[in-house]
Amino acid sequence: MRIVLVGAVESTRVAFRTLLSIGAPPVALVTLPLEALGRHSDAVDLSQLAGQSAIGPIFATDVNAPETLERLRAAAPDLILVVGWSQICRAEFRSVARLGCIGFHPSALPRLRGRAVIPWTILTRQETAGSTFFWLDDGVDTGDIIAQCVFPLDEQETARTLYDKHLKSIADLLPEVLSQLTQQNPRRIAQDDSKASYCARRGPEDGMIDWHASADDVLRLIRAVGDPYPGAFTRYHQSHIRLDEARLYDGGTRFIGLPGQIQTYAPGGPVVLCGDDRCVQISRWDCDGAQKPPKHAVLGRS
Repeated sequence: MRIVLVGAVESTRVAFRTLLSIGAPPVALVTLPLEALGRHSDAVDLSQLAGQSAIGPIFATDVNAPETLERLRAAAPDLILVVGWSQICRAEFRSVARLGCIGFHPSALPRLRGRAVIPWTILTRQETAGSTFFWLDDGVDTGDIIAQCVFPLDEQETARTLYDKHLKSIADLLPEVLSQLTQQNPRRIAQDDSKASYCARRGPEDGMIDWHASADDVLRLIRAVGDPYPGAFTRYHQSHIRLDEARLYDGGTRFIGLPGQIQTYAPGGPVVLCGDDRCVQISRWDCDGAQKPPKHAVLGRS
């Protein structure tokens, strides 16, 4: 089977390596040029991996562009596999492959269609998550399902731990997808649109902490938007402070102060008061200013 892989992020790399491991190496890779990798916080340079596999990458910023379509037709694919590419694949693109186009989405479709699914999965307190391979159509994550798995989430799930679960799912599900495609009537399970939900786009600015929120909500945001994403942050005057790891403070002291105020610097990191009068202790943070804010400084002020 002649497979073209499209993508430019960590999940694309896992898909590429999985195809190699099961004896179905892609005949072409469509990926972003180096100067465009900044589109995705989890982007990776796949050109070297493609070179090691003796295929030259097709660099593109628009898979629907005429020059990209021309190169895809030259590859004569049976299947186009789209893993880690945030762009609608139009009908002309989908018509290039003999068997069609299959995409990957990090949710149990039809739930959580759209963008920034991993952060939203954590922020909306989902108890389970899922990974789905589906046939691309005219909609956004609306095509028939060919393979899917569902798994439980930990109470302290982070963006990284959830992301890694999806990477494992890609490796686990891809052999099933290819097996289905060898059958006369590969699986096509229609999605139930009555159960669909859509996630809004998120940007780096959406990681800004509202210290008037509860301690639980502050901690959830820190977990949801961290590695491999831009991260939760706060400000102190002109300094941008990224918070990578924190926990509920259990030092036994009740503090009275303002939301966002550093109450003390305890062993392990600063203790910050939240809107519900509980505190979080920041164990890993990065401040781009010359000095970290002092005790009793109020974070969130610009």
